[in-house]
Formats: sequence, structure tokens, C-alpha cells
Amino acid sequence: MSPVSEPAPEESQSPLASSSLAQIEREVARRRTFAIISHPDAGKTTLTEKLLLYAGAIELAGAVRGRHARRHATSDWMELEQQRGISITSAALEFELQGRRMSLIDTPGHNDFSEDTYRALIAADGVVMVIDAANGVEDQTRKLFEVCRRHRLPILTFVNKFDRPARDPLELVDDIERTLGIAAAPVNWPIGSAERFRGVYDIQGQTLFRYEREAQGQYRAPVELSSLDDPAARELIGSDLYAHFRDSLDVIREAGTAFDVGEYRAGRQTPVFFGSALTNFGLEPFLQALVEFAPPPQARPSDTGVVNPTDERVTGFVFKIQANMDPRHRDRIAFVRVCSGCFTKDMTLSNSRLGKPLRASRVYRFFGRERETIEVAYAGDIIGLVNPGHFAIGDTLHSGPALRFPDLPRFPAERFGRVRLKDTRYKQFDAGVKQLEEEGLMQVFYTATGRREPIVGVVGALQYDVIAFRLKSEYGVTAEIEPAGYEIARWLGPARGPLPSPTGGSVMAVDRQERNVILFPSEWEMRFFERHHPDVVLLDESPVTTKLPSMPGGSASA
Repeated sequence: MSPVSEPAPEESQSPLASSSLAQIEREVARRRTFAIISHPDAGKTTLTEKLLLYAGAIELAGAVRGRHARRHATSDWMELEQQRGISITSAALEFELQGRRMSLIDTPGHNDFSEDTYRALIAADGVVMVIDAANGVEDQTRKLFEVCRRHRLPILTFVNKFDRPARDPLELVDDIERTLGIAAAPVNWPIGSAERFRGVYDIQGQTLFRYEREAQGQYRAPVELSSLDDPAARELIGSDLYAHFRDSLDVIREAGTAFDVGEYRAGRQTPVFFGSALTNFGLEPFLQALVEFAPPPQARPSDTGVVNPTDERVTGFVFKIQANMDPRHRDRIAFVRVCSGCFTKDMTLSNSRLGKPLRASRVYRFFGRERETIEVAYAGDIIGLVNPGHFAIGDTLHSGPALRFPDLPRFPAERFGRVRLKDTRYKQFDAGVKQLEEEGLMQVFYTATGRREPIVGVVGALQYDVIAFRLKSEYGVTAEIEPAGYEIARWLGPARGPLPSPTGGSVMAVDRQERNVILFPSEWEMRFFERHHPDVVLLDESPVTTKLPSMPGGSASA
């Protein structure tokens, strides 16, 4: 198969004449690009499937942990994901919903997520946060929320699993505010929980949504609308449940935070919705809010100034590289977030890192593993370019004058293992490690002493299984990963003199770009080094070289 992106002669190329500024503005206004974050088992994958069900993108929804006869989740394309019933990689899903072009960057939902998750958030304009109604805010949610806060991403919250025993909704709202430090504004309020979950009440619209369970949630749930004081609704709900519901609703009306779309988009407030993705209760008002309130594509800073999504110049950046999505082709796909302009098939773009033009001759839109060739894309779209070695994570692609978006940082790894080849296929092993690192699956370090075996840093231990599995299934080599005895990696900032030698069990290493990194066996060892070398700057993210102007209104850089 010929590559999507081929070297092109040095020639300028403008967007199609029919792509007027008005058309660009119109298309950008209807784009919504978002990611979903959650702790494991909060129901993120189920909610993703229901978004597709209600958008008409699929006809039948099946829970990941459902019957064996059901197919695996649409977004889970990797064989290992299908075997284990979990999301391991980020996937791109694009679909239409109520006149909006939705780009959902589905992120891993297992306990040991990867850097892939962090980069997916950087490529999004907004986030949906899923919280388990029984457990409230959990560890992984806190980690991912901090990334969202750092980049000032607006967050819609869906408190899921009210079809099961749940905490009191007042406690859940308080938990969000205390744990995450953000104002929580209930937009609807649940009526009961578990087997007595009857529906939700739209606070602003003053409407009761009463649901009926239908075919284990595989189809849309029938819903009836009524007023709060409807005697028939009160009778169906039950007097005691209705009384408790009214009492808690009165409390939230008097003392709760009122929803304000401006505060939400500024990242200071999260609107809160209650429901059950499994039974489809409460999905309609949540989806309506996603369509109405989620922000369109936003301006992004570059080294030459702010890039607005309606600028005519085409720009974008590579936030993910995925190899072997289609085993028949064994290709590598560069996922590009389009940031401005009207991208057209066969147009010539420049890669700012390489400084040479490339012709985008094959461009794809994705729906899980499925792909289709596209002719045009606008800011907010996620497109895939076949990558025969021309792209790396963080690359800026552009037409017209040169510019560069900020480099994507490498986030701190939390576990480290030494990869040992168990056969003699060194060439395939080296190629596999290199390509998996290019995807951002792991960070690779090499120490100055000892055998030249790579040390991989990952966010979660499950990535070890993914690395070994993919080396075997995609590159034909058998390898095992043993704990390396390190807990922390810190890049070295600009040095004022000779680099000091690490002490104790710490070692000096280099990453793939030959940047100096110290691997520490413990937090104590790192603090000891800092006390004895106060002039040495330790960075928990890899150095980002692009210097950017500040964004208007205080927006954080992506």
C-alpha cells in the first residue's frame, strides 16, 4: 500500500477556492472534540457506546462485561483489549449528533493507563468526567483531572451507575468539590437509586424524566416527561422516595452552585449530571448539554503567535502514533489534531521538525479500527496519515509560513522495567522497541554502564503486558520485562557546570533524544540528591523547547 504522506516538491499550495472563510467558520462552529476520563470500572466504555447508540452510529449497544455473545466495545480495536474487556489504547471515534460533528478521543479506562491518555487530553477541547455513584472521586480520576486543570479544559461530569446502590447525591456533589477543588453545579437531580431508580429531574427546565428499563440497555430507554407536582408521577415514584427526593432537591436549590456556561468553559465549574449509562437513564439531557455547551475548537499558541481555528492556513499536530491497527497492512498511523484551516486531500504540508514538504495523498477518518478515506477536514477533526517514518509525536504540520506548536511533554513514568530479549532476533527487537516508543507506549532509557538493555518507564504495570504482547504478536520476538529497581525519573535542566554523579542506587541515563535523565530508586534518594545539589534543576516532564506567547484571557498552552 502506498503511503498517505509522500515527499513533495518545494511548491506552495493553497486550500480549495470553494473553501471560503465563511465555510471554514461554519464548519468549525459545529465541531466538538472531547475526551472521556474516569477511574477503572466507572462505566466510561459503556457511556462511549451509548453516545454512539444515541447518535445513530451503531444500532445495538453491548456492555463490555456483558454476555459472551455480545461483540466487544466499538472503540476497543486491539486484540488484547478484546480478550480482557478493557480499553488499553486511545481510539478516535467521529460521528454526527444533532447537527454537530463530534470527535471523541476515547482514552484507556483500566487501572494502569499510559501516557497515551495524557496526550489525548491535550488534543481535546473539552472533557467528560465519569464518576461511579457508589465510590465518588477515585485516584485515577484525580490524576487525569489535574491534567485537565493544567490545560484549563472544560469538564462535564456524569455521575454513573445510579441503577446500583449509590451514595447520597448531596454527598457526591460535596465529594467533587472537596476532592477536586472545583465548583460542582447540578444540572439534574436523581430520583432514587438501585432498583428504585426512577429517573432524573431537569432543574432549569423543571421537568421530570421518568424511564423504563429496556432490553438490558441495548436500545434507547422509553422516557416520559412530566412536571414535578404531577400526581401520577408522584404515585409511580412512591411517597417516601418522592419526599426524600424533594428534600434533597430543595437543599441543592438553596445552597448549591447554579450552572453558568461561562464558568464551565473557563474551567472553574463542572456541570453535574446523574444517570445510568447501562440502562440509558438520564442520557438525553446529558447528551443535549454536550451538544449545546461543550466548546468548539479553541485557539492554540505557537512560536509565531496565537493560531485561531478559523485561520485559513492549515495547521495541526501529531498527538498519537499507532502501529498495526490493521494487521493486513502492518502500517503506522499518525493521528493529527487539525487546529486551523481547511485541510484537503493531496495538499502539501510542511513538517516543522524536518523542514521539508510532504504531500498528504491518503488521509483517513477513524471509527475504532474502521477507517475511511476523506477529502476534507477542519479544525477540531482528528485525521490519520499513514506514517512511513515522516512523523513523530509532537510534530507540527502546516501550510504557508513556518510555525511550531509547543512540544508535547513526556509525563513522569511511575514504574520501570528492564526489557530482556529471550531469542536472537535483535533486529526485530530493536525495531519493535523503537516503534512502540514512537507511539508513546513507554519511555525508553539507556544507562551508561552495564548491558545495553533498554529500561522502559510506564505509567501503569499493565503496560508491561502490552509491550510483551505487541513485541510477540507484531514483531515476532519474545521478551520479558523485569523490575529495574527505580521509582522516579527526572530530566536534567540546563546545567551550570559539570553534571554530578548520582549516589546510592541512582543512575545516570539518557532517553532516545540523548537527554540526560537520572533514575532514582526512591523519593528519599531524589530528595537527598536535591539537598546536596541545589543548583541542579530536576524536571518531572521532558524539557519542552518551544517558547510560546501567553494566550489572551490567561488560557493555558496545549
